[in-house]
Amino acid sequence: MAAFNVRKDSCALDFLSLGALVHRLDPGVIPFRKARTLDIHVSGGEYNVAANLSDCFGLKTGIATAMVKYPIGEMIQAKVREMGVTPFYKWFDHDGVRGPNMATVYSDRGQGVRAPVVFYNRSNEAGAMLKAGDFDWKSIFAAGVRWFHSGGIFAALSPTTSDVIIEAMQAAKATGAINSFDLNYRAKLWAAAGGAERGVQVIKKIVSNVDALIGNEEDLQKGLGIAGPEVASTKSKLDPDTFFQLIEKVVTQHPNIKIVATTLREVHSTNRHDWAAVLWLEGKKYVSPMCQLDVIDRIGGGDGFAAGLIYGLIAGRSPEDALRLGWAHGALLTTFPGDVTMAKLDEVEAFAKGGSARVQR
Repeated sequence: MAAFNVRKDSCALDFLSLGALVHRLDPGVIPFRKARTLDIHVSGGEYNVAANLSDCFGLKTGIATAMVKYPIGEMIQAKVREMGVTPFYKWFDHDGVRGPNMATVYSDRGQGVRAPVVFYNRSNEAGAMLKAGDFDWKSIFAAGVRWFHSGGIFAALSPTTSDVIIEAMQAAKATGAINSFDLNYRAKLWAAAGGAERGVQVIKKIVSNVDALIGNEEDLQKGLGIAGPEVASTKSKLDPDTFFQLIEKVVTQHPNIKIVATTLREVHSTNRHDWAAVLWLEGKKYVSPMCQLDVIDRIGGGDGFAAGLIYGLIAGRSPEDALRLGWAHGALLTTFPGDVTMAKLDEVEAFAKGGSARVQR
């Protein structure tokens, strides 16, 4: 098996992701049935990582995705530009009535003992219509890409989206890019896309092309169909032992995988979490510090972790440093409203080194 190495030559993009862009409607702490005003966040599990890497970490990033020619699409395009992400759009015309549409995610923030509630309207979604052949991967990767990324949310959208992921990963691998995949297992999405059994079949096929895998214990068990202890039965959500035991099973089934990483989160209430992260890299195990989070908005924290980790690995930092950067950035992201970063690199570096919340004068 080839060693894990990130390209060091000149590349047009440090990072490219593939996935569906969405807009998330956020009533804050008010439940939707009582909401009268909403904030709009542009999001997408795969896009968020690209946006974070561009805006906070200063990398050259891109997103391959579907885009609809109507006002919601224009609003989303503006946010993509604002975050400095280079788009590669497959364009769709809106018929003025039914779509195709840019998907809507509804997510209140909860409060205290009341958990956040998330639901979707992904009917007639343009992202689900993407199929193999929609992007000129040969041309995109010929310009140079260090790291390619996609995820389980996009894979679950339709029978054709996983084909696009595999096509892109094969093109990425041919030019020496690292392939990563965030399992992001969403039971609601897979239930609407053929059920849990199909989810395992699809994800296993994708993961055979992957170098770096991101996912927690539940993701690994449900996404890859790997037997393990019940997620709720572990003595602590912050105990990495169960996760590392599962890794051994994952890499036995998929020896192409060189990296597996995840966040560890103990939820005491909607707004108070204990937070840590772990990394398995070519047989070596790394564990971050633990901190307590006072959460404003938990959506996107995992994508924040992935961005910091990937930045560290692309930048040639040690595995310990890369893990701490992911842990720190994910923690900071939960202190902002919305799905993407508002952090600065020096803030991430300071927290990763053990910084505090003392006022900066």
